[in-house]
Amino acid sequence: MHDHASHDQHSAHDHGSGHDHAPEVTDKNARAVAWAGLLIASFMFAELIGGWLAGSLALMADAVHMVTDAASLGLAWWAFQQSRKPADARLTYGRDRLPVLIAFANAIFLLVVTAWICVEAVGRFVEPQEVLAGPMLIIAILGLLVNIGAFLILQRGGDGSLNIRSAILHVIGDLLGSIGAIAAAIVIYLTSWYPIDPILSVFVALLIVRSAITVLRQSAHILLEGAPADIDREAMKADLLEEVPGLSDVYHIHLWSLAEGKVNATMHAVVAQDTHPNTVLETMRRRLKEQHGIAHATIEIIAPH
Repeated sequence: MHDHASHDQHSAHDHGSGHDHAPEVTDKNARAVAWAGLLIASFMFAELIGGWLAGSLALMADAVHMVTDAASLGLAWWAFQQSRKPADARLTYGRDRLPVLIAFANAIFLLVVTAWICVEAVGRFVEPQEVLAGPMLIIAILGLLVNIGAFLILQRGGDGSLNIRSAILHVIGDLLGSIGAIAAAIVIYLTSWYPIDPILSVFVALLIVRSAITVLRQSAHILLEGAPADIDREAMKADLLEEVPGLSDVYHIHLWSLAEGKVNATMHAVVAQDTHPNTVLETMRRRLKEQHGIAHATIEIIAPH
């Protein structure tokens, strides 16, 4: 039985960055998102109108992707700006979780758009509509160039974070949509087989569903304060017991991510007889930072009888 009286307990909070795995928010990745969003927004209305005039679902689907992309990139830029603000009395952890929330919303938007494309495609396949292949091909090629430009901007200026990956996923969806529209335009021009337009629209939509679900699951896991996948709780416990002199037991271990790469932990630690609690605390803090990448740890020391 462990003594839980107040005079036998010590708690420590570690706020240092240590071996922090969190992607850094910089002016470079914020600018990348802003420029990519402006590039896509500059073309999306032209593609939407052109797709409607040409009668192409593939073009209109790609344009709708662009509308959601421009909005998503704008939200991603806003999230980057907000996450750089310091913590305050109302948001004591700061705004680091906001980019994860935006990535979660972006993934949902993308799934909604792909569902709409599939529903529209079924109707178009049952009742094929005439498509103007010439205008469709020109607009699709221009859309492809715009999407390639946005993709390169995000790749070079991004930081590999969940928010950036979510934005890149949207742009890849657009890029594939443009390729599908080009292929459909060529087939229609050569064969006048109009069902190819909705067929390729569905194919492109299904290609990006899997990646959207991956981003959705990863961001939801963080929002639900799930344990980080790259940290084995039992292995961490064994490591602490082996490497921290005077530590007899560790239990009630809770791990969660405040944001991507920013791991928090709470735990109870039992110290051996004739061991100074502060020495154990300091060694545990250092080990958690350097070996396990835990930047914020709350440790309650419990002295044995």
